[in-house]
Amino acid sequence: MNIDRCSGVLLHVTSLPSKYGIGDFGPAAYAFVDRLLSAGQKVWQILPLGPTGYGDSPYAAFSSFAGNELLIDIEALWKEGLLLKRDIQTLEDRAINNVDYGPLIEKKQPLLRKAAAAFLKKRGNKADYRDFIKKEAAWLDDYALFRSIKAIYDREAAAKGVQLSIWNLTWPDQLKKRDPAALNEWRTTHAVEIEEIKVQQFFFYRQWEALKAYANRRGISIVGDIPIFTAMDSSDVWAAPSLFILNDAMVPLKVAGVPPDYFSEDGQLWGNPLYDWPAHQNQNFSWWISRIEHALRLYDVVRIDHFRGFEAYWAVPYNEKTARIGEWEKAPGQELFKTLQAKLGNDLPIIAEDLGLITDEVRRLRDDFKLPGMKILQFAFGPGPDGHSLDNSNVFLPHNYPENCIVYTGTHDNDTLVGKYKPGDEQELAFIYEYLGYKPKDICTVLVRETLRSVARLAIIPLQDILEGGKESRMNIPSTLGGNWIWRMKARDMKDKAWDRLHSWCKLYSR
Repeated sequence: MNIDRCSGVLLHVTSLPSKYGIGDFGPAAYAFVDRLLSAGQKVWQILPLGPTGYGDSPYAAFSSFAGNELLIDIEALWKEGLLLKRDIQTLEDRAINNVDYGPLIEKKQPLLRKAAAAFLKKRGNKADYRDFIKKEAAWLDDYALFRSIKAIYDREAAAKGVQLSIWNLTWPDQLKKRDPAALNEWRTTHAVEIEEIKVQQFFFYRQWEALKAYANRRGISIVGDIPIFTAMDSSDVWAAPSLFILNDAMVPLKVAGVPPDYFSEDGQLWGNPLYDWPAHQNQNFSWWISRIEHALRLYDVVRIDHFRGFEAYWAVPYNEKTARIGEWEKAPGQELFKTLQAKLGNDLPIIAEDLGLITDEVRRLRDDFKLPGMKILQFAFGPGPDGHSLDNSNVFLPHNYPENCIVYTGTHDNDTLVGKYKPGDEQELAFIYEYLGYKPKDICTVLVRETLRSVARLAIIPLQDILEGGKESRMNIPSTLGGNWIWRMKARDMKDKAWDRLHSWCKLYSR
């Protein structure tokens, strides 16, 4: 991937300020684009935009193609005459606290349905809407059907006190296994709800495409993100079970994760169903081509999470409670990316998230297709092999970076710089001082600067590190449930003096 030397900021849309309980595609998003421009930035990186389920993780969406309806700017729907002022006032949260997903969903989803119903009554035959549902039918029809069925059975499960309802465990066989007669009957008896779901996706795409176009006109590129695996509780798996390794009862035989490592003695058990790669090969990877093409409509560049899974993935037997037991199974990454090149061109606008246990085979896959990998400065300063001195060969140390890489201070899964280093591990801090050649007064600010002055063509700084946020502004703690994905910036953060400092450093280091 060809990219000029530049820098950008990592901030998910949900973390934008808004008086409606969650960051959205409203005025604050446009103001953020302007703020990026005035600070000399060229890139806005976000997390996946898919509709989130239990746990609120953007990496476990109900669809690889649909958008998260919670990100729709509700005020814009009021201005269109689809809602009343008193409707949207029920969502107001002027304190701009962290996202509280439960109450937010209970309040916002009925408003979105109301707006969709009003749209269908007033403008349901408009050409732009009809063009949208025709153009997106390959995924939209199944998604809308899936969500309409899921809404009914989720309510039934909740009435029984069941917190988590998944289609392959709770739906009747006729719907679970997509009996044509049963699905046709559902389409007929739930036609209104299905159409309203499609309208909400129309709202989402119309608003996102307008925001992206605004950013692009201002010279800001969008780096998006897709997880390599899909969620089990998704329209992707329900609509195409033959593309996944499932038994006749639609239960996975093996699931995804990563083995034990330095960070976790049990590994990480993600639980995603695994791809039936021979089935994808037999279809010439048509599902993957559609997914990447779709992502490149949403974003200018796509970061693929857990890239190493295209070379080999850790397969864990379904009933295991941890990821300790499993085995590496090969994936046809070379064949897949050659097919993508044949369809999309040789210069694939893809970033490879090449973190974790990376082998020569994974590096070869990344480099054969000239995909930039990732470097995380927080990973640079652990002890060397003797446990007492710098490991100068550590690939995350700036002097070891290739130009064709993306450097971050940290990712959405890491603590912030302030959270990690104030106070920090004394041995690790000593390594940093040794590497820098001096003991700085503000180590976090210095590490942001080190990131920007590295040779990496693209430097991305999470907004929390620009603003020097502490542990309270961490986005996610892997393998935990609850309290993640909730952090939001304040409106006053748009005017923080840290932006001016960032701008001056970017000019100094030719970004």
